[in-house]
Amino acid sequence: MAFDIDMIKAVYARMGDRIEAARKVLNRPLTLTEKILYSHLYDQASLEEFKRGGSYVEFAPDRVAMQDATAQMALLQFMQAGKKKAAVPSTVHADHLILAKEGADKDLQEALNKNNEVYNFLSSVCNKYGIGFWKPGAGIIHQVILENYAFPGGMMIGTDSHTVNAGGLGMIAIGVGGADAVDVMAGMPWELKFPKLIGVKLTGKLNGWAAPKDVILKVAGILTVKGGTGCVVEYFGEGAESLSCTGKGTICNMGAEIGATTSTFGYDDSMERYLRATNRDDVADAANEIREHLTADQEVYENPEKYFDQLIEINLSELEPHLNGPFTPDRATPISKMAEEAKKNDWPTKVEVGLIGSCTNSSYEDISRAASLAEQAVEKNLKAKAQFTITPGSEQVRYTIERDGFIDTFNKIGASVFANACGPCIGQWERPGAEKGEKNTIVHSFNRNFAKRADGNPNTHAFVASPELVTALAIAGDLTFNPMKDKLVNENGEEVMLDPPKGFELPPKGFDVDDPGFQPPAEDGSSIEVIVNPDSERLQLLTPFEPWDGNDYIGLKLLIKVKGKCTTDHISMAGPWLRYRGHLDNISNNLLIGAVNYFNGATNLVKNQLTGEYDAVPKVQRAYKEKGIGTVIVGDHNYGEGSSREHAAMEPRHLGVKAVLVKSFARIHETNLKKQGMLALTFADEADYDKVQEDDTIDIVGLTEFAPGKQLTIILHHADGSEDSFKVNHTYNEKQIEWFRAGSALNLIRLQNNS
Repeated sequence: MAFDIDMIKAVYARMGDRIEAARKVLNRPLTLTEKILYSHLYDQASLEEFKRGGSYVEFAPDRVAMQDATAQMALLQFMQAGKKKAAVPSTVHADHLILAKEGADKDLQEALNKNNEVYNFLSSVCNKYGIGFWKPGAGIIHQVILENYAFPGGMMIGTDSHTVNAGGLGMIAIGVGGADAVDVMAGMPWELKFPKLIGVKLTGKLNGWAAPKDVILKVAGILTVKGGTGCVVEYFGEGAESLSCTGKGTICNMGAEIGATTSTFGYDDSMERYLRATNRDDVADAANEIREHLTADQEVYENPEKYFDQLIEINLSELEPHLNGPFTPDRATPISKMAEEAKKNDWPTKVEVGLIGSCTNSSYEDISRAASLAEQAVEKNLKAKAQFTITPGSEQVRYTIERDGFIDTFNKIGASVFANACGPCIGQWERPGAEKGEKNTIVHSFNRNFAKRADGNPNTHAFVASPELVTALAIAGDLTFNPMKDKLVNENGEEVMLDPPKGFELPPKGFDVDDPGFQPPAEDGSSIEVIVNPDSERLQLLTPFEPWDGNDYIGLKLLIKVKGKCTTDHISMAGPWLRYRGHLDNISNNLLIGAVNYFNGATNLVKNQLTGEYDAVPKVQRAYKEKGIGTVIVGDHNYGEGSSREHAAMEPRHLGVKAVLVKSFARIHETNLKKQGMLALTFADEADYDKVQEDDTIDIVGLTEFAPGKQLTIILHHADGSEDSFKVNHTYNEKQIEWFRAGSALNLIRLQNNS
């Protein structure tokens, strides 16, 4: 039986009536996205035709998921909310804190030794508040969710940007900050700007070397890293139905890399097969009873141009394997063009490491197809010329692929298996020699490839591809190798070619697992005490942020004017800093250390206007905080791209930054800033970015009349005595302005619970 089956049946029982009510209001056929969103309104009395990209809407998600790195701060906030138990089914997954170094068993034991304090904290909080806990080694949150909790037509939020992976099972699953998770766990409505809709029609069928990963790599090349911002991507067509459920998950997973709110597919036979294979016959049976509600109305897919804001069409039969990168996941290159591109851009063509797995591509199908190539290599006397690693997505997948001999096959070509955890995908990889900073190339089946992301080396050129193509390139050791036409020389000096990969959608013998690693919560957690050592370096109880003082911001200093791409990795680096995710003051020492200063082209080097000297960003900001001086961060386009980590918003708030002013925001980061009581502002005229000077003192005027749609005014006082003044925009609604006035959304929740 599935987890939370009664909840799922309750969702299905009311879905038909709610969809029909929405159809009457909109007076037209509905997309799948609209069916799920309109059937999950927090208050059905609020039903109206919401404006795409304009209306703020309150929803009631069915469940919440958190990974260990973000769960610490989310649960520390939830402990302040005044609730006795999570209001919806919720889970925590210990997957981020395991460092990949020597191999699965040793790495897992080392993580248990080093992170015991954090794991005990998470376990005890979960027990106290009725939250399921998946222990270290159980697997990566998104794979575990797909195997156990995702269900067609459901709505979920999760404190990780790749929560969207569950769209592979027909959900609307959205990555959020921890404060959003607190809202839902506290029984409050969760707010989202009603998304625009991008339709992707898939025709034909994948063949040969093409894989589901190539669909999203192609889409990323079309839409870029910000092309999906504020949108849900809905895939449909005969090509969509031909894909496996886990293949759909891969496509949805990387929708985060185009900035999409989420991506999803309509319920079909592949989803039913996956549900039954993962022991959820009850969910499949329930879904079959309302099948017509779990996909768009027929007219939508027959005339998609009428119902989607943007339409893309891809013929899977003609799709070529892609390599995306380096340094950005939207730089898409078909494998046939890689030799030309590599030469033109002086990319290193020797592949040093090939890595497969992660939350994006660690299904049984992925591993079996990669294993078929490894088996060929053995038969054709080939060895992997690059280092080759496998990161299983869950203990269930790992146990099953070991049982079916795939791990032995990989071992024969010199591969190594890391723990069931995020590992290298998020920078949790102790790669020998990375500290030398040498220019090199790696290929992986992960989702992100920002500079320093995997190994901390800014000169590592990381390319994203399917597990099959990564395996082939690891065997060849050459980035320009095209397995569709190029030959390899084996150990006998013979020329051989790799045949296209083959695999299994699902295990022929079924999934199997000894211990999946799940800890159910205590029946009654009221007597459980959550202890945080006040001297801990890893955990720190939170102190509420101060409310707004009722005045305009006058006399702020410029902390940094950021040049170019500034992701959440630049704002709050992961890797070694993950150990401080539960200690706000300690992790604040990484604030913006990866961002490039516009005025000197350096990272982690900004001017302290109090002394005239240059120093590290966190150190300068702490100097301003000590003097009671607020500051402003100025940034470029798509500021806050990448992970959902709310630390990138909490750190500047904690250290005294008052506002972030940019050309444009990534969706999750903008919301996170609002939730923490900060001002998230955008230039009304992007050219005003150029007016900001290094020694500026800044006023933000108009806060006493702060209102939706009403511009604020920035006044720049330059060091030479001159001034510049210009208007800035914001997207705050009335509720979000109340967060600002209260000091944070959490402050408002606590006030409401205590009233």
